[in-house]
Amino acid sequence: MPFITALVLAAFVAYAGAWFSGAVEGNFAFLLFMASAVTGVYWLAERFYFLPARQAAARQLQEADDKRRADLQSKGIARVDGDIAQATETILAQPWWLDWTAGLFPVIISVFFLRSFIVEPFKIPSGSMIPTLLVGDLILVNKFHYGLRLPVLNTKITEGEKPQRGDVMVFRYPPKPSLDYIKRVVGVPGDTVAYLNKRLTINGQAVPTDSVPEFFDEDAMRYFKQFEEKFGTQSHRVLNDEQRPAFVPGADKFAGSEGCNYTIEGVTCKVPEGHYFMMGDNRDNSMDSRYWGFVPEKNIVGKAFFVWMNFGNLKRVGSFH
Repeated sequence: MPFITALVLAAFVAYAGAWFSGAVEGNFAFLLFMASAVTGVYWLAERFYFLPARQAAARQLQEADDKRRADLQSKGIARVDGDIAQATETILAQPWWLDWTAGLFPVIISVFFLRSFIVEPFKIPSGSMIPTLLVGDLILVNKFHYGLRLPVLNTKITEGEKPQRGDVMVFRYPPKPSLDYIKRVVGVPGDTVAYLNKRLTINGQAVPTDSVPEFFDEDAMRYFKQFEEKFGTQSHRVLNDEQRPAFVPGADKFAGSEGCNYTIEGVTCKVPEGHYFMMGDNRDNSMDSRYWGFVPEKNIVGKAFFVWMNFGNLKRVGSFH
């Protein structure tokens, strides 16, 4: 078993190394699932086979020592040298190959359950959601708000709420589902979304927008025009870059693109059933549905709701809309 366990652990290390180096396209959910399954098998074997076997061996050693002492006492030898306590402790101790498998199972399965069904942490890697989310923000994503899904398979098992306009949502990037993206929902199934001359309209109605003080981007060392948009009762802020044109350059061909009309003023799209139109709050610096298309319902990961840490700015901690 030590040799087999060493091979199993080496396989996990090799997979992680290949993923980190870019040699393979990693899947953390799958890796965590396999780790839970493998350590779970070892945990069951430890509880029902290996531990009872060690306990039986310790009892046999204790019984043999008791018998030896009784025999010596019957011969008049009252004082017997030797203490088997340390030997018993050695026998009962978990060997390294169980310590690194069965011993880690409670932690791994807890992380797997928490990440799959409750909340999942993400790190914001780009500025597409500025000013709502900044580069380096560590956020939490609610995994059950839109309905629970089986990990790895991503099969939906409960309904949950439907995504609403204005939600900040994490989803699997349609052109490459192994990547997770975060954007804001601006169009739900059946909507006609238009972003023309940098103004957003939904079903022919302009989204209420108010001008607010300019936003200073410390990374770009520039000021950007900032506006407050409102979807229903919830409001959020967006940025516009006056130096960027209104039209959408380099849009891809995607499923449902026949329902989109691109002009020099921008784009107008009819959102298909079961799909969502996503945009970044940093409107002129966001690769979103304007470029690569609609997000199918099956690609939804969860609703982002809380910044739990930003090591460069502790004031960032808190909820957001």
